[in-house]
Amino acid sequence: MKNKKIDIICPLYNAENYIVDLNKSIIKQENVEINKINYILTKSKDNTENVMKQNNINYDLIEISDFSHSLTREKYALESKADVVVFITQDIIIKNKDWLFELVNPIINKEAAACFSRQLCDNKSIEKYTRELNYLDESYINSKEDIDKKGLRTFFFSDASSAIAKDVFVELNGYDNKNLPISEDMYIAYKIIMNNYKIKYCAKSVVIHSHKFSLKQIYDRYKLTGLFFKQNSYLDKFGTNKSGGGMAKYVIKRALQEKNINALLEFIPNMAARFIGMKVGKHGK
Repeated sequence: MKNKKIDIICPLYNAENYIVDLNKSIIKQENVEINKINYILTKSKDNTENVMKQNNINYDLIEISDFSHSLTREKYALESKADVVVFITQDIIIKNKDWLFELVNPIINKEAAACFSRQLCDNKSIEKYTRELNYLDESYINSKEDIDKKGLRTFFFSDASSAIAKDVFVELNGYDNKNLPISEDMYIAYKIIMNNYKIKYCAKSVVIHSHKFSLKQIYDRYKLTGLFFKQNSYLDKFGTNKSGGGMAKYVIKRALQEKNINALLEFIPNMAARFIGMKVGKHGK
């Protein structure tokens, strides 16, 4: 790990409630050499900019019209002089001082070209159970050889907390200068795997990542996801080893075990918003 530099790239928007604690938790990371923390602040409606100034946190300020989930990350990653680029989102909570070490170490050791963290949800929403299903307590590595067994799950990847070898990111031309409104992480994961590199899920690199989405927000997110699959239809040829029915059964089972009445009541409208949003995104004009 010595002499291997890491750049962290974190887009921000309306982040006044996150930025101070997030920055402190990054600075406290051990056994790693952080070259630079790139906070890219989209002009916000809250007090984020003043909070950052008051706490001497450096940032770049951009217009709302200039932000792109893919292009903003791509710009800073391509400009990086580090060995590893780490992508995070503003709303993760990092409690352990080895989060970053556990995330980047497999890349430094040439075990994988990209890695992503385990995500836990600290509220009692449906998301808590989908996180349990998607983020297991044991690490694993995905490669091209896993496609027949895992299908689309081979490309499961999340830039809420992820890392990519800088030279691989450059070799693969990042996100190909495409303005992707969502799922930029799956887009590049596909490229990584199909170019015979490996992706490691790092269960010991843990972040807490929770949301409180309204049904409209869930619908909008899945509509964008459906649009992503429409625009990248080559992904449709890959099956999945975890059906929607399997996820539904797991969520209901766990909610019943924990007597989580709110999650049970939210289940049908939540799943309906996902299903309808995805269909509209995939088949809409």
